[in-house]
Amino acid sequence: MSIENFSLKGKVIVVTGGTGVLGASFVKAIAQAGGSVVILGRNAEVAQHRADEINTSGGNAFAVVADVLNETALQNAKELILAKYGKIDGLVNAAGGNMPGAVVEPTASVFDLNMDSLKQVVDLNLFGTVIPTQVFGQEIAKTGSGSIVNISSMASQKAITKVLGYSMAKSAIDGYTKWFAVELANRYGDKIRMNAIAPGFFLTEQNRNLLTNPDGSFKERGNLVIKQTPFKRFGTADELEGALIWLLSDASKFVTGSIVNVDGGFATFSGV
Repeated sequence: MSIENFSLKGKVIVVTGGTGVLGASFVKAIAQAGGSVVILGRNAEVAQHRADEINTSGGNAFAVVADVLNETALQNAKELILAKYGKIDGLVNAAGGNMPGAVVEPTASVFDLNMDSLKQVVDLNLFGTVIPTQVFGQEIAKTGSGSIVNISSMASQKAITKVLGYSMAKSAIDGYTKWFAVELANRYGDKIRMNAIAPGFFLTEQNRNLLTNPDGSFKERGNLVIKQTPFKRFGTADELEGALIWLLSDASKFVTGSIVNVDGGFATFSGV
């Protein structure tokens, strides 16, 4: 296999959640692999700043403002992207996260859950993936070698305390990824693929307060994660880039419906 198969040269890739912590790493990696990257998020200032950084460095980036739960805004974004590039080759559904109201503390009753917060987390992570796929998917299929990458989680593979809403949403992402990959193949053959990356524990704004103290030391939960991770550390955002570029590129053209763990061995280790 030629190293060129890993190149994204000539491909236009949309990254939802492109203004987030993991999104920052994703958009830079896509640009470095030669792709034209669309940074889609709700924060116009951050999106434009990241696009400017990439363009100044010789890459190709385009900032677009849209909420992944607003289908009309996404349709408008699609028209802007097509007007600029004429096509869309790939989609990274990186928008997501948790929220305090959907965290169930050990002292809380499991029969008095915050339903509104649980629904919001499921909406953001699940339908914030499904809706962009609906909007951009048909355009991606037209290119003949399209790829959609979703973001799963260890919370879909292990029972992880506190994060009930996030766990339900990411479990649904796994089911959606497999089901939709099969249906895409039934209708489009190998012209469009769907896979997911399941990160281990990476420090982000959503989980930092759960895992670390203000001084950077680990809370009990952080220590438990490290103990369960054979590499004995948290991941860094750039360590997701290899799997991402592989799944977006033609190097993985016979891969669909897969959940790729990037977790330092967390899901494999029994704890014993």
